[in-house]
Amino acid sequence: MAGRKRKVQDITSAAALRETGLLLQRKRTEPSCRASAEPVPIESVRGFEPEQSRYFSTEPQRRLEQDFFNQPCISLAKAFLGKVLVRKCADGSELRGRIVETEAYLGGEDKASHSAGGKRTERNTAMFMKPGTIYVYPIYGIYLCMNVSSEGEGAAVLLRSLEPLQGQSAMRELRTARRKDGARQLKDKELCNGPSKLCQALNIPRCFDRRDLASDPEVWLEADQNTSPPKPKDIVSAPRIGIESHGEWAKKPWRFYLRGHPCVSVVNKEAERCSLYGNGTNSSDS
Repeated sequence: MAGRKRKVQDITSAAALRETGLLLQRKRTEPSCRASAEPVPIESVRGFEPEQSRYFSTEPQRRLEQDFFNQPCISLAKAFLGKVLVRKCADGSELRGRIVETEAYLGGEDKASHSAGGKRTERNTAMFMKPGTIYVYPIYGIYLCMNVSSEGEGAAVLLRSLEPLQGQSAMRELRTARRKDGARQLKDKELCNGPSKLCQALNIPRCFDRRDLASDPEVWLEADQNTSPPKPKDIVSAPRIGIESHGEWAKKPWRFYLRGHPCVSVVNKEAERCSLYGNGTNSSDS
């Protein structure tokens, strides 16, 4: 009797082990509840695949940290070119665009800067904060522009234009909401080809002012591992836009953009000729 009882126990134990093994195997193969509870991208909800630039890959990108932003203003304005600006939306989806145009504003010495003469105001406080601080300010009372502080007292870089990489349909809806009824549909290259358009398309609000681009959970910058950094010959140095009243400072070649890129807001043929032969790039630090 004892032998039979022991045999039954052994069979029961073996069955329990087999069941445990099956459960473990099932856990390895079945998706977890946590994974299924993650936010659904906005594109999926609306019934379409995420639109992407042909230059874009879904491989993991690298977030740029504090040390990247800690460089002189002109140097940072050029370094931004080719980097990817990412905006994480409330539903978990991400909008992405490659920076193709910037402007440098050097702080106190720069008469065209909001911080000219070292003047600090409630509006321009972000320009005096650590490099990588976001500076968002309104223009014409209704539009916004996004800047990023650099090394140097009161210095910052204006982000002028992006090449849309991911979430173009969402960007188009955000832009359309600010346009007149019946307006023609925007082409991809028109979604972010200007500083205020950029803020509209990526839904950059005024409250992003003074946030840290190196650590913020809703907006950040990444290195683009799919393309090589632009070479000096690929960068055009041209006068900045919209500051004509500032005399000689309006002529400083401190607007930088990628040569031949369709998403650049304003092309300057003369500056392109100079930059092609090295004159514009070399004089941009003067």
